[in-house]
Amino acid sequence: MKKMSAVKGALIAGVAMGVMPMTAWAQTAPAAEEEAAPADEMVVIGQRQQYRGDVPLSAIPQTVQVLDAKTLQDLNITRLEGALELASGISKQNNFGGLWDAFAVRGFAGDENFPSGFLVNGFNGGRGYGGPRDASNIEKIEVLKGPNGAVFGRGEPGGTVNIITKKARTDDTFGSFAASGGSWNTYRGEADVNLAINDKLAIRVNGAAEDGNSFRDVVNHTKFVASPSILYKPTDSTSLSYEMEFVDNRVTFDRGIVAINGKLGAVPISRFLGEPGDGRTNVKVLGHQLQLQQKISKDWFFLAGFGYRDTSFKGFSQDPELALGRQIIDNDGQNLSRQRRFRDFNTTNTTVRGEISGKLYTGPLTHHILVGADYDRFHIDLLQIRYRPPSYTAGSAITPANNAINVFNPVYGNLRTPTQTNINSDEVQKGWGIYFQDQVDVTDQLKVRFGGRFDHFNQNILNRNTNGVTDATKKRFNPTAGVLYKLTDTVSIYGGYGEGFRPNSGLDAAGNPFAPELSKSFEAGLRFAAPGDAISASIAAFTMKKNNILTSDPVNAGFSIAGGEAKSKGIEADISASLPGDITVLATYAYTDAYWSKASLDFNFGLALQPGDRLINIPKHAANLLVNKGFMIAGRRASFGGGLNYVGKRLGETATTFELPGYVIARVMASFEPVDNLRLTADVTNLFDKTYYASSYSQLWVAPGAPRAFTVKAAYSF
Repeated sequence: MKKMSAVKGALIAGVAMGVMPMTAWAQTAPAAEEEAAPADEMVVIGQRQQYRGDVPLSAIPQTVQVLDAKTLQDLNITRLEGALELASGISKQNNFGGLWDAFAVRGFAGDENFPSGFLVNGFNGGRGYGGPRDASNIEKIEVLKGPNGAVFGRGEPGGTVNIITKKARTDDTFGSFAASGGSWNTYRGEADVNLAINDKLAIRVNGAAEDGNSFRDVVNHTKFVASPSILYKPTDSTSLSYEMEFVDNRVTFDRGIVAINGKLGAVPISRFLGEPGDGRTNVKVLGHQLQLQQKISKDWFFLAGFGYRDTSFKGFSQDPELALGRQIIDNDGQNLSRQRRFRDFNTTNTTVRGEISGKLYTGPLTHHILVGADYDRFHIDLLQIRYRPPSYTAGSAITPANNAINVFNPVYGNLRTPTQTNINSDEVQKGWGIYFQDQVDVTDQLKVRFGGRFDHFNQNILNRNTNGVTDATKKRFNPTAGVLYKLTDTVSIYGGYGEGFRPNSGLDAAGNPFAPELSKSFEAGLRFAAPGDAISASIAAFTMKKNNILTSDPVNAGFSIAGGEAKSKGIEADISASLPGDITVLATYAYTDAYWSKASLDFNFGLALQPGDRLINIPKHAANLLVNKGFMIAGRRASFGGGLNYVGKRLGETATTFELPGYVIARVMASFEPVDNLRLTADVTNLFDKTYYASSYSQLWVAPGAPRAFTVKAAYSF
C-alpha cells in the first residue's frame, strides 16, 4: 500500500482475476434471484436484497435493466462508468477531474458537489469521496428506473442504480485469475478466489491492481482495490455475511481542455492544462458491510444490516478560473488563468437498517409485504485552500501571479502557494426513515403495488471560517403506487407514480435553511419476455418534475434560494435477445427532454435561466447497440462482436448556447478459448478514432473522450 510502484511487478507476474461468467448479456427482466424451496423446507438459497422483498424484478411495475458480470467481461469494462454507458437514459456529468462517478438518470443528476448516488448491496455507495467505482467485484448492476424513491429514500426521481457484489458461497470452491494490458501502458491484474470451507462457512477474496498512463499528457494513475467477504450459515434458515471494501487510488487531477471563444477543437484533446508538479490526488476507502438474514417461516424473512464507510480525498489541482474578471483567455484567446487548490476531504458514513418481508393471504389475494426502517449518519469534514489569480484588465502584462498557462504552448512549473481558506466546514447529516410496501396479486394477471416512506433528516454544519453553526431538521412522507397487468403470457403493461425529496444544504440570506427538493414522477410501459427469456424487451414513457432547486438569489448577491424548477420527460426502449446461431443482441434507445420550467438565476454564475432552457449534459437522443456471434474453431469456443454508441448534442454550460457535439463511436471485441478454463479476449474501443467530448461543466472545463484504444486479456478459471 505504501509503495505504489510495486503494482507493475505484481501485474507482470500475472496477479489477476478473470470475471466469472454468470449469465448471458444484459437482461431487461430476469427471473427471481432465489429458487423456490419445497413447502416443508426452510432453506436459505442466497442473499436477499434489502428494499426488494420477494417480488422478482420481472413482476415489478417499473422499468428495470440488469447488466451482469459476463457482459462486463466480454467488453473488458473495468469501471462503473463504462458499464452505465450500456444503460438507456443514463448520461455522463462533470466527474470532478476524473475523481468520481457522475451521471444523470432520465435527466436529473443530483448534488453536483458529491458523486452521483448509487447503492452497493442496498447501502449508499455514492456517499463520500470514493473515486470511480471499480468493476472487479460486481456480480450485476440493477438499474431500477422510475418512481421508487419512496422505498429507497432520499434521492433522485429518475431511478436507482444498485450494484450487487460478488459474495462468498458455501456451495463450491472456485477461482479465477486474469492479466490484461492495453493502450497507454495500462496494465491490470484481477483475482477472485472462493473457498467453501464446509457447508456452513465460506471465504471469498477478489480485487484488482491497475497502473497506467492516459491519452492525456502527464495524466496517470495507480489503483489497488480489494473486497474480501465471509459467509457463515449456522443453520439452514440463518446466514451472516460480511464484506469489506478497500481502495487506494492515486490519479492526476484533470479538468480537461478548453473551448476557445466557444469553439472546440483548437486545443488537442491530449493537452494537459494543469501542473505535473501538483502530483496525484490520493483517494482512499475502507468500508464494511454486515448483514444478517433470518428465514422466519416458509414465506417470511428478516434482514438486518450494518454499514460503515470511511473515505478520504487529498491533493493539489489547477482549476481554470471561471470568474471573467480574473480570466485572461477571454481577452487574448490563449492564456488560461487558473486557481491552484489543495483539498483535504474526509467522510464517514454509518448505516443501520432492518426489514421484514413476506407473503400474507387475505382471501383470494396474495400480499407481498415489505416493512423496514433505516438510520444513516454522514459526517463530512472539508478543507479547501486556494490561490486565486487577481483581476485582469485586457491588454495588461501577464505575470506569474496570474497563474496562467498558454493553451497552445504550455510551459509548466508555476506552482502558486494556496493561502485562502475558502472551504473549512464540518457537517453531520443524520436521517432515519420507515417504509412499507405491499404488492398485491389481485389475480394471476393483475398486480397492484402501493407504499410509502417517512423520512426525518437533520443537518448540522459548522463553518470554521466564521464559527457559524447551521442546524436544520426536515421531515417528509412520500407515497408510491404502481400497477402491472399481464396481457398475455409474454406481454405485460405497467405504470407507476411516486414522490420524493432530497435535502438542500446551507442557508439563505436571512439565515434560514433551504426547503428540500421535492419531486413527482410518472411512468408507463410495456414489457415483453419470450419463453426462457430468449428475447426480452421493454418500452416506457416517463415524466418528472422537481422544484426547490438551488438558484442564485436575485436580491442578495452571493446567496442562494430554493427557487428553481425543472422537468424531464421522455421515452426509453431496451431489447436483449439470444437468437438462433449463437447470436446475442443488446440494444437501447432513450429520448430525454430535460429543461428548466421556471425563470430563475443559475446557481453558479447568476446567469438568467428561462423556461425551456436545457439541463446541462443531457442529450435528447442516445442509443447503444451490441451484437456478438459465438462459433467454434477447431473444436474450441470463440466469439466475435461489435457495437455502436450514439450520444446526441448536449448543452455544455448552463444558461448559455455552448454545446458539445453529438458523436457515434464503434467497438469490436473477440474471444477464444484455446484450452479448458483459459479465455483470451481482445477489444478495440472508438474503432474509427472519433474525436468527441464526453461531458463539461463550462467552456473552460471540458472532458474529452478517449481516442482509439485496445485491450488484450488472458483469464484462467478453476
